[in-house]
Amino acid sequence: MVPSELGKSKMPACNSQPSSEWRRQMFMLKWRDTTMNIHWLQHAPFEGLAGIETWAVARGHHITATRLHAGEPLPAPGRLDWLVVMGGPMNIYEEEKFPWLAAEKRFIKSVIEAGKVALGVCLGAQLIADVLGGPVGKNACKEIGWFPVRKTGPAARSRVCEALPAEFEAFHWHGDTFALPPGAVQVARSAACENQAFIHDERVVGLQFHLETTPESARLLAQHCVGELVAGPFIQTAEVMLANEQRFEQINQTMWKLLDRLQEVNA
Repeated sequence: MVPSELGKSKMPACNSQPSSEWRRQMFMLKWRDTTMNIHWLQHAPFEGLAGIETWAVARGHHITATRLHAGEPLPAPGRLDWLVVMGGPMNIYEEEKFPWLAAEKRFIKSVIEAGKVALGVCLGAQLIADVLGGPVGKNACKEIGWFPVRKTGPAARSRVCEALPAEFEAFHWHGDTFALPPGAVQVARSAACENQAFIHDERVVGLQFHLETTPESARLLAQHCVGELVAGPFIQTAEVMLANEQRFEQINQTMWKLLDRLQEVNA
């Protein structure tokens, strides 16, 4: 529904309860006056926010970043509303090679304990799972390319996850996986990876897959991580991954719906 149509929404009669659709429309009308401070963590210069940034700019939110790979300092948790933790080529347990990982984990934990919204993608989801008590380790096989993801039955308990289809194609690039943290709800799985997504307390979301990827961000991944594109049951070639730009449009639309619902539920 476009904004001009939202203004035509009628207030429910005084003797009835507002419907969920009416509440959603009223929430959307308030977006123009709702600006959030979204801070994101970057682990490698070639992995950015991609489609998440497009959504945030369209919604009028303020974006700041810490480029951990460049040694930038972390902000005080009170200065942000949302934390977005993106992917990277390292593993969460490589603290000797990447010393800033230890401080990053402490920061993520403090943000979650402060009651903020947190979203992790790929490595970011593994980092969030780790600080919540979910072990991270090697997946049975690497999953790189376009593969279907299916929602689980428990995902129906989450209002946020109503934004996700029952089954959808997602972009993947990972070799590790997380176990579900205590108290988290398993949201999705794939043939190659049992735990593809989780949600905790309706405000902490971990996505092993990518919905934010654009053709450009996928090209950068293929360029900088070309060594991972070897023969495997769940590894596609760069040519296959980049062949159809409509795939990127579809996952970006799903990401927008998920982000909108995450904002709505936590408004």
